[in-house]
Amino acid sequence: MESRKITKYLFTIYLLALVWIILFKLQLSFANLPYLRNVNLIPFGDSTIVNGTIDFSEIAYNLVVFIPFGLFIAMLWENVSFPKKVVPVLLTSLGFEVIQFVLAIGASDITDLLMNTAGGMVGIGLFYILSKLLKDKTVPILNAVCLIGAVSSFFFIGLILFVNL
Repeated sequence: MESRKITKYLFTIYLLALVWIILFKLQLSFANLPYLRNVNLIPFGDSTIVNGTIDFSEIAYNLVVFIPFGLFIAMLWENVSFPKKVVPVLLTSLGFEVIQFVLAIGASDITDLLMNTAGGMVGIGLFYILSKLLKDKTVPILNAVCLIGAVSSFFFIGLILFVNL
């Protein structure tokens, strides 16, 4: 039970970080946010092409940033089927895209939606594999790893803020 509570706290911290990354573009001021209202409904279309070539780093970032989401969903909903675990990942990503459009703070892109959802699916799959290898220790070990990641991220962000003062 204690492990589940820790997972919920870590998931909340992750979601706050995700909002800051996706919606606020790592900015500390609303004034620094770009004014952009754009919708791209063509997967891997214009939004991923830079100087005539596909920008794989943007695609990879969208995938990687949602892997923890899938891990957290899998940890919190261990007895739920795979498709039902994917739904909140998809809906959260869709929510971010809609909010970006409504607030005109970023491009709403189907590629982002696809890659975010794929990242969540990778996280869910990774949890499945780890649970087969680590058995009952999976959630406590992942909580420890996520806690180390959260503390390291806060330290790194604090360092960046301190240097840029």
